[in-house]
Amino acid sequence: MRAFYILLKKELRSFFLSPLAYVIVALFMLLNGCLFVAIVKAMWLSVTPHSLIFNMFTSVWFWMGYFFLFPLITMRLFAEEKKLGTMETLFTAPVRTVQVLLAKYVATVVLYLVVILPVFGFFILFQEVTGQLAAFNDGSFFGSLLALCLFGLFNIAIGCLASSLTANQLIAAMITFVAVMLHFFFGFFLNFASGSSAELGQRLKYFSTIDHMKFLSDGLIDSRPIVYYVSASILLLFVTHQVLDYRKWKS
Repeated sequence: MRAFYILLKKELRSFFLSPLAYVIVALFMLLNGCLFVAIVKAMWLSVTPHSLIFNMFTSVWFWMGYFFLFPLITMRLFAEEKKLGTMETLFTAPVRTVQVLLAKYVATVVLYLVVILPVFGFFILFQEVTGQLAAFNDGSFFGSLLALCLFGLFNIAIGCLASSLTANQLIAAMITFVAVMLHFFFGFFLNFASGSSAELGQRLKYFSTIDHMKFLSDGLIDSRPIVYYVSASILLLFVTHQVLDYRKWKS
């Protein structure tokens, strides 16, 4: 465990001692701050059956900014090590592949939470200023937080795998972005599947990110998406471990 903590500290320092993390946080907050104001104005002008949190996190504008986050925070994880030639040095040290992988993964999850969590401050501030409980409820708040944590674990695991496959950070970012987008849009196939087969539509619904966000941000906590995203993340990390081990022994 000592080797893991040393590697984790190294990764956290590489994130937070560079301007990249702060630029990402600032841009993400700016984009979502503008979106938050726009949604509040829209809800002021028309009646909506959903909470402010639901409308925020199911907005297509939120997702457009959200998907660019993962290529940015994962593209350098292993690709940079390969490009600089430090991967071989890292693996010849008295550390195991799983320790290196988990240190990079956990550090990226910490960075992701630092980027995401301030967005929830908008809702707390809104409630404190306006006292509008109808637009804010604990179920929606914690359901949305759980959803974004689950999505983050899964998408960061995708980014880890993509970064382990190439020494080019741009290619790793492109692979991550395409994979994350394909998984998200897979849920939209429901519109076509439901017309031809109700059974197929129900099966596809299990993989639909947008459907998961909709019922979790409505405060409806279900164990199925938790099992799905956690198990899928573990599977992706296992595949990444195999890729790294293969490259380690090949070199």
